[in-house]
Amino acid sequence: MATEIKFGTDGFRGIIADDFTFENVKKITIAISKYIKKNALGQRVLVGYDPRFMADKFAEFSANLLSSFGFSVLLSSRVVPTPVLAYAATVEEDCAGAIMFTASHNPKEYLGIKYIPSYGGPATKEMTDEIVSLIDTSDVEAENSEGEVVLKDFSEEYYLKIEKLIDFSLIKKAAPKFIYDGLYSASVGYFDTLLKRNGIEFEAVNLYHDANFGGGLPEPKAKFMKQVKPGFLTLANDGDADRYGVIDEKGEYVSPNVVMAILLRYLHSKGHKGKMIKTVGVSEIIDITAKKLNVETITTPVGFKWLSEKMRENDTILAGEDSGGLSTGLHIPEKDGIFANLLILEAVSATGKPLNVLKKEAVEFAGQEFFQDRVDVKLKKNEEKKAMMSKFAEMSNIAGFNVKETLRIDGVKFFLKDFSCGINDVNAGWILMRESGTEPLLRFYIETSDMKNLELIKSFIAKNV
Repeated sequence: MATEIKFGTDGFRGIIADDFTFENVKKITIAISKYIKKNALGQRVLVGYDPRFMADKFAEFSANLLSSFGFSVLLSSRVVPTPVLAYAATVEEDCAGAIMFTASHNPKEYLGIKYIPSYGGPATKEMTDEIVSLIDTSDVEAENSEGEVVLKDFSEEYYLKIEKLIDFSLIKKAAPKFIYDGLYSASVGYFDTLLKRNGIEFEAVNLYHDANFGGGLPEPKAKFMKQVKPGFLTLANDGDADRYGVIDEKGEYVSPNVVMAILLRYLHSKGHKGKMIKTVGVSEIIDITAKKLNVETITTPVGFKWLSEKMRENDTILAGEDSGGLSTGLHIPEKDGIFANLLILEAVSATGKPLNVLKKEAVEFAGQEFFQDRVDVKLKKNEEKKAMMSKFAEMSNIAGFNVKETLRIDGVKFFLKDFSCGINDVNAGWILMRESGTEPLLRFYIETSDMKNLELIKSFIAKNV
């Protein structure tokens, strides 16, 4: 049975040799070719891949197919991070965009393909909808047109861009102690190279590519970042290096929400201007911090493509999501985990304060600490997901807390109010219920300022799914 090809929050993903096949890659590549020609976007297409099993073979197959449609194709000569390829799309002459083979942080058996337009950010929904509509339609041109495939290393242009954005001399002088955990990801050979060419001393582990990701997930979270040393930061990226993760000097994982609060304050102190653009699942600590700094916020659905769209429409001081995607208005409108880690190092170096102190100050500035967790519910049938979402959407009371209001820009976000403290209309936190755009899951994101409330809500969800 043929697989129905759908693009989620970041392209098409599937299990290798199951639904991620050469046949489906051919269909998608041809559809992208048609889209480019139909919209007269250019004659040059870039193709890259992460360290996953067969990713290089799928990339080569796609590149050769593109050349048969007359395109001049630049195929990455080695594993390449998504943000490096995305930046290349903005500087290559007559570029119609890039095709990246990656499944980001998904398990090793997954692979994915996504189209990156020449502005260097995720394709919009309108673009991917049009590409999907062109799948299995009649060919607009015969194949075997004259084109070419040339191997290229895209790193140097990217290095020069990052060296304009990051104050490496400041980091070198401050010499913060840190470990770079390569996590077998695409950042290996790029992040470490940037550090070395700018004279930054660091310790490193897992500096090689492994399609099995060391037996874990290519996700920069505490569970998989096991190289911790007292007094040292630990920095890592996900499989294609568009997300970041950091553990502070005390061995504690610092959530992307707190990192964003730290960096928002740091960039604001440097005189950076613009709006704070965030996804709907981002912590209230960002709203409070932005308000105190007199920075306007914009909230989008989950997925960096929505942040990217708003970044292109607005001056942006910082854009980020709670899953570890981050960029600024001075960089590409695409999440970049390498840039994010370097920005963290710069903030630590510039302030002369350890990250654990900056974390404490960020919470104190907001006046409140927030606790987050997530409950994932695996439901086999789409009808089950719809029924579950309808059931929760009709609730006016969750875990003993009244629903104050709801926000429906991506799933349903419930704002809860707490009467237990005797003060009317006190916020108890929020729950965001939405379908995953990359996995067959219904997700419940939870945030409260009280751990007891967090456990109450988690227990309630577990009993009602």
